[in-house]
Amino acid sequence: MAENTKRSVFGFHGVFGVLISIVGLLLIWAILMSQAVIVQQKAAKDPYDPAPIRDVNNLKMISVDNKDFAFQKKDN
Repeated sequence: MAENTKRSVFGFHGVFGVLISIVGLLLIWAILMSQAVIVQQKAAKDPYDPAPIRDVNNLKMISVDNKDFAFQKKDN
């Protein structure tokens, strides 16, 4: 019985397969890095959104007396 010697996981052998895998990894890396830069730029422009805080009494570090000084609107 003849042995099947043409088995492979991806079908690419040698240098061609290595180049395809390296290019694929670099492409994934570039996409993730660009997304990280976009997220950091957005966070630098608008660092904090106080909208989810609905009740100042539930906050631990800010007392009711200094609530006016804790949340100041950003002047653009």
